[in-house]
Amino acid sequence: MAFSDSPAQGRRSFILIAGAAALLAGCSTRPLDRPGPVGSRVNRVAVLVPLSGPDAAVGRALGNAARLAMLDTGTKAFELTLFDTAQRGAPVAAQNAIATNHGLILGPLLSEDVRAVTPLAQRARVPVIAFSNDRDATSRGTYILGFTPTQAVERVVVEAAQRGSRRFAAVAPAGAYGQRSAQALAAAVQEAGGQLVGVETYAAPGQARAAVQRLSSRQYDALLIADAPRAAVLAAPAIPAGVRVLGMELWASGGAGTSPRLRGAWFASPTQGQWGQFLQRYKARYPGQTPPRIASLGYDAVLLTARAARGWAPGRRFPLGAIDDREGFAGVDGIFRFRTDNVAQRAFEVRAVTAGGSTLVSPAPTSF
Repeated sequence: MAFSDSPAQGRRSFILIAGAAALLAGCSTRPLDRPGPVGSRVNRVAVLVPLSGPDAAVGRALGNAARLAMLDTGTKAFELTLFDTAQRGAPVAAQNAIATNHGLILGPLLSEDVRAVTPLAQRARVPVIAFSNDRDATSRGTYILGFTPTQAVERVVVEAAQRGSRRFAAVAPAGAYGQRSAQALAAAVQEAGGQLVGVETYAAPGQARAAVQRLSSRQYDALLIADAPRAAVLAAPAIPAGVRVLGMELWASGGAGTSPRLRGAWFASPTQGQWGQFLQRYKARYPGQTPPRIASLGYDAVLLTARAARGWAPGRRFPLGAIDDREGFAGVDGIFRFRTDNVAQRAFEVRAVTAGGSTLVSPAPTSF
């Protein structure tokens, strides 16, 4: 994956700005979620997220995090506008953003919305940096910023192989997420010189335990549970003693430690180093609200935009070359850069499940 452990430096550095002074520095007399006059000579960035409907809590958190980044950076290079993808659909939101001269789209969240928005954005030559983790939703000018399961699997398998695991097995849910995770496991095990002895799938979390039991005739020393903590907890009683359990980036949200058998299991996730500071800043700005882990994508997307917008002249198209910077960027979730397939390549750390959360096993690289 071409990472280095040397300190990040130069133009890749983004720092979370603390204190009330940072909040005041970025304040504007125009609301962040209302576009200015169409004819005004100012760059605009649209954030397409669900602000109503079943995904509203996640969408609002992404929008709040994006606003927070605007304030923390104090950038004057662009204005930010939030558009609701749930009320009339993502295509309508995108059309409204394009019609009001927004030169960059951050979002949408759902992969089907990314696919619906992409052709509209392409015709208008407006780049899209989506919050989805579906690597198949990329296209010309459309980038995926979300945490892809493939890279998390690669990271934890490499760590397990370096610590002596040789024979791997997996249980995974039927569907695209499980299929991609199993494919990533097979590739990572081969790259690490190990052996994949079996993969079992299941239709619902309650069937995960039976899937593990179907592996009982095979000898393995590491088992990947390619699902959320709920399924892993249900599967745990069937996992043989002495087998190292590996989990997914979904485990960063907690919950796996409720099962004693899963304590000590490893999973790869974005670095937790800046998350605590981000969480503190978020709660100070939005009292009584605790953001989901994915909210950091809204913050990091604006940090990236603020960095790239230094060369964005008013009235000109957004500089795509800045997004493709091979040195990458750093934010709440550690360092990242966009690969040639337009998917964010991330530096994951490996953590071990504990009763109350997790503890660090192997830190994330600090540079590419």
